[in-house]
Amino acid sequence: MGQGQPVDKDQLATPPAASTFTTRTGQMFPILGDLEMARIARFGVPVRYEKGSSLFRAGEPAPGMFLLLSGTVIATQRDGLGHVTPITRHGPGEFIAEVGQLSGAKSLVDCFAEVEVETLLIAPEKLRQLIVAEAELGELITRALILRRVALIESEASGTVLVGREGDAEVIRMQTFLRRNGQPFQLRTSDHQDVRDIWHQFDSRHPHLLAICPNGSVLVDPDEAQLALCLGLNSGVSVDKDYDVVVVGAGPAGLSAAVYAASEGLNVMVLDCRYFGGQAGASARIENYLGFPTGISGQALAGRAYIQAQKFGAEILIPAKVTALECEPSSTAPKRLRMADGSVIRSRTVVIATGARYRRPEATNVAELEGRGVWYWVSPIEAKRCQNEHVVLVGGGNSAGQAAVYLSAHAAKVTMLIRGHSLSTTMSRYLIDRISATPNIDLQVRKEISGLSGDIANGLNAVKYFDRDTGVESQLITQNLFLFIGASPETEFLDSCPVHLDRSRFVTTAGEGRSTLESSVPGVFAIGDVRSDSIKRVGAAIGEGAAVVAQIHKYLEEAAIVPQEVR
Repeated sequence: MGQGQPVDKDQLATPPAASTFTTRTGQMFPILGDLEMARIARFGVPVRYEKGSSLFRAGEPAPGMFLLLSGTVIATQRDGLGHVTPITRHGPGEFIAEVGQLSGAKSLVDCFAEVEVETLLIAPEKLRQLIVAEAELGELITRALILRRVALIESEASGTVLVGREGDAEVIRMQTFLRRNGQPFQLRTSDHQDVRDIWHQFDSRHPHLLAICPNGSVLVDPDEAQLALCLGLNSGVSVDKDYDVVVVGAGPAGLSAAVYAASEGLNVMVLDCRYFGGQAGASARIENYLGFPTGISGQALAGRAYIQAQKFGAEILIPAKVTALECEPSSTAPKRLRMADGSVIRSRTVVIATGARYRRPEATNVAELEGRGVWYWVSPIEAKRCQNEHVVLVGGGNSAGQAAVYLSAHAAKVTMLIRGHSLSTTMSRYLIDRISATPNIDLQVRKEISGLSGDIANGLNAVKYFDRDTGVESQLITQNLFLFIGASPETEFLDSCPVHLDRSRFVTTAGEGRSTLESSVPGVFAIGDVRSDSIKRVGAAIGEGAAVVAQIHKYLEEAAIVPQEVR
């Protein structure tokens, strides 16, 4: 086995400067007693490691979770530049893993034996079985795995190193991809001493962005799929089998369907071309979702659902773009989903949960300035750009209201432009009251943007808008415009399957003789925002995700198809 990276052992007494490491250590690194270890033993196999041997290394597939029986193990973070930061020393009774081990993803840390050690190795499948079968232990382990991932993200000392100009559209696109998929990363400007020499090696290609993966490989202006491949985000997923359910879309509806279907023993695959959470994942705070009286961010809610789906055995493939759904309406044969990479996934049923894409206003220069001052979501990345500045936000729905309130804590002023006479018909009362009580939010009614000023090199510099009653045009000087004006359904991939769509291309359901969420093609269902006449709320989408599973069972039963899991 390979040798571990040398570490100054004195450093191990002081973990990295990340709030989660220092404030929730007991929950992150619990020590199990003999009875708890005995309950885990039936899920693992004994493995012994010699002094200095590597249990796993960053950038390589981790074999699962280790329960340490004797000896000590040192865990360290390592980024793509080779920087090593100590995390902790594990002793007997401690387990070594983070959430990536639920799916067999590549490791984000290095771990090596300080002395000769004895361990129990719990492979990803067995780890999921353990968490479900041993509820109390499962809760303790799952909480620790989540907190460890959060700490890795907060520490900014592991994962991918992004190199480029802060605020550049390509840099922000990759920051968003990694952040929304719960991946740690760090950002360096091209003149930073750590990366200056690497950047100069690629000067002739005039890059916007370099991505340095944990294994040290360098990608020049990568797309999401290339970066995901380098990071091994989908390394633990195999598509060479028939599934009971394939869910297309990992928003609230899709993740809900995955959780309920997988928890009931169905073989589930979830596909999304961007990141989990959908549009809801970009919400700064959702305050009217049942059970969260103080609110919860869309990213946090989606992150919990993502891990919950994996806990029950759902396989999740991100990014993965479906280009066509091939189906025969009169046949119970598996449906075929053709992917952008040329692969084909087969499934007995398909749940369409693709939601909708952000809608552009009919104004000049919008497309050209997307990612260069024009945004369709709000996150800490965009909020940082707006610190003490004047920003413009267009839209009157709940997402727009949540974004305005969130931005008001960072920007000097937020000007909201809406087409209607008031917010009362489009926004929840609690948000309307909060906007009214926020002094630096300026609501302008009966206004519509007509064009943007700026260029690709320098970004947005002004927003032009007109009064819908008088026609008078005005201009606001700003470098950041946030658009929340609705969305169009993501249904292009359905053109190859005779699924009925309404005039706006939303999927119609509950036809004659059909279940309420089944499309015109038997075995193909639609839930969430992509479904015609659906209620565009997170709670409603999650409810449909739960309800569709009963209808899937009914279809499989009537078609005399035995679910894959119980064969």
